[in-house]
Amino acid sequence: MKSNLLSFLAFILLLIPIAKVSAQVEPSNPKVIQEGIKARQKLAEKSLLKSFPARNVGPVIQGARIVDIAVNQNNIKEFYIAYASGGLFHTKNNGISFDPIFDNEGALTIGDIALAPNNENIIYVGTGENNSSRSSYAGSGIYKSVDKGKSWEHIGLEGSQHIGRIVVHPENPDVVWVASMGALYSENEERGVFKSKDGGKSWEKVLYTDDRTGAIDLIIHPENPDILFASMWERKRYAWDFVGNGEGSGIYKSVDGGENWKLNMSGIPDDKYTGRIGLDISLSNPDIMYALLDYQKETKTKKERSDKDKLIPADFTDMSVKAFLELANEDLDNFLKDNGFPKKYSAVTVKKEVKEGIYKPKALAEYSGDANNDLFETSVAGSIVYKSTDQGKTWVKTHDYDLGAVYYTYGYYFGEIRVSTEKPDDIYVLGVPLVVSRDGGKTFLRTDTIGNVHADHQAMWINPDDSDHIILGNDGGLYISYDAGATWDHKNSMAVGQFYTVNVDMAQPYNIYGGLQDNGTMVGSSKTVPNERGQWEDLFGGDGMYVSADPRDRNIVYVGFQFGNYYRINRATGEREYITPAHDIGEDILRFNWRTPVLMSSHNADILYLGSQKLHRSLNQGKSWEAISSDLTKGGKKGNVPFGTITEIAESPLKFGLLYVGTDDGNIWRLKNGESWTQLNGKLPQGLWMSSIHASNHEIGTVYVSMTGYRNDNFKNYIYKSTDFGNNWVPISGDLPQESVNVIYQDPEVASLLYLGTDHGTYVSFNDGKNWQHLGALPNVANYDMIVHPRELELVIGTHGRSIYVVDAKPLQAIAENYNDNNFLIFEIGDIRFSESWGKKRTPYLKTYYPEIEIPFFVNNIKKESELRIQIKDEAGDIIKTMKPISINGYQSLKWNGLIKENQFIKKGKYEVILSDGKNETKKAFEVK
Repeated sequence: MKSNLLSFLAFILLLIPIAKVSAQVEPSNPKVIQEGIKARQKLAEKSLLKSFPARNVGPVIQGARIVDIAVNQNNIKEFYIAYASGGLFHTKNNGISFDPIFDNEGALTIGDIALAPNNENIIYVGTGENNSSRSSYAGSGIYKSVDKGKSWEHIGLEGSQHIGRIVVHPENPDVVWVASMGALYSENEERGVFKSKDGGKSWEKVLYTDDRTGAIDLIIHPENPDILFASMWERKRYAWDFVGNGEGSGIYKSVDGGENWKLNMSGIPDDKYTGRIGLDISLSNPDIMYALLDYQKETKTKKERSDKDKLIPADFTDMSVKAFLELANEDLDNFLKDNGFPKKYSAVTVKKEVKEGIYKPKALAEYSGDANNDLFETSVAGSIVYKSTDQGKTWVKTHDYDLGAVYYTYGYYFGEIRVSTEKPDDIYVLGVPLVVSRDGGKTFLRTDTIGNVHADHQAMWINPDDSDHIILGNDGGLYISYDAGATWDHKNSMAVGQFYTVNVDMAQPYNIYGGLQDNGTMVGSSKTVPNERGQWEDLFGGDGMYVSADPRDRNIVYVGFQFGNYYRINRATGEREYITPAHDIGEDILRFNWRTPVLMSSHNADILYLGSQKLHRSLNQGKSWEAISSDLTKGGKKGNVPFGTITEIAESPLKFGLLYVGTDDGNIWRLKNGESWTQLNGKLPQGLWMSSIHASNHEIGTVYVSMTGYRNDNFKNYIYKSTDFGNNWVPISGDLPQESVNVIYQDPEVASLLYLGTDHGTYVSFNDGKNWQHLGALPNVANYDMIVHPRELELVIGTHGRSIYVVDAKPLQAIAENYNDNNFLIFEIGDIRFSESWGKKRTPYLKTYYPEIEIPFFVNNIKKESELRIQIKDEAGDIIKTMKPISINGYQSLKWNGLIKENQFIKKGKYEVILSDGKNETKKAFEVK
C-alpha cells in the first residue's frame, strides 16, 4: 500500500465545497526564524535540563526520507546522507555505521548538501527540504563546516527556507552557487540562484524571475565550470491546495560562471502547466544532458463502459423518480455495493427514501463526488524525459509512451534524474518506483524490485569510476547496489522515523505504538535498544496516523492511514474491519484531514470519537457511528487537499461527555453533557491551525491548546491555558523561542509540569508555562506527539525525524512539585550487586570490570562561590568517599565506580549519599546487596 497513490485517490474522492475561510495569518519575517534560533540556543545553554537523559527506542528498520547523498571522491567509503527532517549523518565505513553531525544547528530539515571537490573537509549544507510536501519544514539558510562537520557556521540566506541544490566550484571551494526555492506557503524574494565568491561571507542573487518562482535544480559542466544550468520552478502550497506548476518554470543556462542566464526551453513545453524540472549531465560525454519534466496538463479520455448493463453513478444524474423506482433491485444492490455505499443502504431502503422525497436519484450520482467526472478518467502527463545532445540548446522527448505512473499527480514530491557516469544512454528516473532506461530514454523498466526496496525515491549517487556502484535514498532509507540497480542492500541503522502520533499499552514492559510518514503504523517494546535489543513490528500500511490498543485486550487495535481511513484489527486472528464513518445519501461529503484524529474514550474503551468536519461517536468499537455535531469548521475550500476539517479531539479524563474539538481553520469548540456546542476561539488569534488540545486531569475546567501558523509560513508560538472550560484564555509561552508548536501535554501527576513539542525541539515547564527548559538530550528535531505512561511515568516522545524517545518523568515530577530558586534534590539511586570481580580483568583482552553507581541530582541555587560536594556515608556513620561534581545549576548525574581508595571497593551494606554546598544538604539511601 503506497501512501502517495492513496493520497491521489483521496484527492479525487474528496471534493470540497467552496466556503469563506478566515483571513490568512501573515507570514513571518525571516528575522523571526533567526531570532527564534538565537533564543533557542540561549535557552538551551542555560537550561536546567540540558543534561537530563533521554533514551532513543527506535525504530530503525523502516528508514525515512533521504533527500541527498554526498560522497568523498578521495575515499568512497566515506559519505554523508541528509534527511528531510532528521539531520545529517556521516559514515566512514561504507554505511555500516553512521554518526549524526548536525543535531543542534538552527534547523534539522535539509534540502541539499555539497562537499568541496578539492577539499574534503569543507561541507556546505542547505536547510529546508527540497520537496514541497505537507510535512516539508522550512530551513534557516546555509551552513558551512571546514572540519568535516565537527563545527558549523551559519553563512546566510536565512530567508531561503527551502534549498534545491548547492554546487561548489571544482577548484575554488570559496565559489559556491545555491539554488533557493524560497518560501513554500507564501511569496518572498529570497529565491532563485545565488552566488558567493568568498565562501559564503556575502551572496549575490544572479538569477531571479518573481516571488513565486524558485530554483530547484542546479548542475555544473564537468569540464568547464563557467557553464551552469538551473531549473526554475513556480509553485505554491496552501493548506487546502497545491499549485505545482506555472509559466515561471523553465531551464536556464549560464556561460560566465552564473553571472548571466538565458532561458532555453527549445523543444520542452513552456507554459502554465510546466512544473518541477530535474537536470543531469553526462560525465563521459558532457554534450549530452537530460531533463525530467513534471508536466501538469490534464488529459481527459472518455471512459469506455466495460459492462453497458451495469449501473454507474452518471446514470443517476438526470434519472426521474419514476425510472429510478422501476430499476431492478438486484442491479441497484450491486451498484450500492460496488460504489462503497454504507451497508445500511439496500435497493429497498433507497427506493423508499427516494419515493418519500428525502433525496432525488441524482444524490446517488453525487455521493462520491462530481458525477460528470465519473464519465472521464482524469490524469496529467506527469513525468516526461527530454534529451539534449548540444549542451541544452535543443531538447527532444525520448519516449513515445506515458510515464505518468512514475509520478501520478504529485510530481512536486519527486524530480531527480541521474545519468550513468560511464554510459550516457543509461538513465535513472526517481519517482514512486525507480525506473531505468538503457537506451537513452526510449524504453524504461523498474530496477527497484530486488532487495525489499521501499518506494518514493529521492536521491542517487553514481560512482564516477564504477557506474555499477550506486547509492540510493528514498522514503525507506539508504540502499546500495553494486550491479547497476539489479539488486539492493538496505543499510538502515539510524533511528530517523518520521512519527505523526504515539500511544502506549499496559503490557509488562509496555509497548509503544506510532504512525509514521509513508512507513505505516508500527509497535515496539519500550525497552528497545536500537540495533542491539528488541525489534519493531509493522501493524499497517500507508502514512500511519492515530493508533490505540484496547486496554482490555491489546490484540484489538484501532489503526489507519491518511485522510481518515481507519480499521479495527485483531492481531491474534488477523481480522480487520474498515470502520470509517460515511455520510448519508443526500448529505455533504465528509472531509477528512490528512492526520484525521481518532480518540478512544478513557471512560469506556468501546467508545470512539472521530473527526471529519463533524464529530462522530461510536458506542460499539466503530461498528456504527452517529454524528454528534454539525459542521464545526468555517466550511471547506476547494482544492486538492481536504480543508475545513477537525484536527484535534480531547476528552476530559475527569468527566465523561466533556469534549473539546479543534479545526484546521481556527475553530475550537466545547461540548458538555446536557448543553449544546459552544465556540471558544473568539478571544484567540484567528485563522490558525489547532495543533493540540489537552484537557487536564487535575482540574475539570482546565484545558490547554496549541496552534500553529506553519501553513502560512508563520513560525511564531501560540500556546494558551484556560481554567474556565475555554471561556477565557491566557498565553503561557513565557520565554519560549518563536517556533511553531505541535503539541502541549500536562503531566498526569503534577499539575504545574508541562511538556511541549515544537518544529525544532522539546521543552519542559515546571511552573505552568511561566518559564521553559530546553530538553537538551534530544536534537533540534520536530516533536509531533507525546504521552506519559500512566503506570511507569515515562514520557514518550514521537519525533518527526528521529523516531521515538523515552524520558523518565519521575525526576521531573519531583522538581516540579517544589519548584523554586532553592531546589536541592537527589533522585532515586539504584541498588547494585556486590562482585568479587570488581577491579579485575575477566580475560586479558577485556577492560577492567568496575561497578557503576549513578547518582542523579538537581540543584537550582548554586552561586559562583558555592562548591558542590557528594559524600558517601556507611552504616557506621563514617564518610568513606568525597567527590566534587561540577558546581552548576540544573540536572546532573555523577557516575561513581565504587572505588573508595586505590584497589579498595565499596562493600556489601547500606549507604547514604549526601549532597551539600556548605549551606544546603539533602540525602538519599542505596544498598550494595
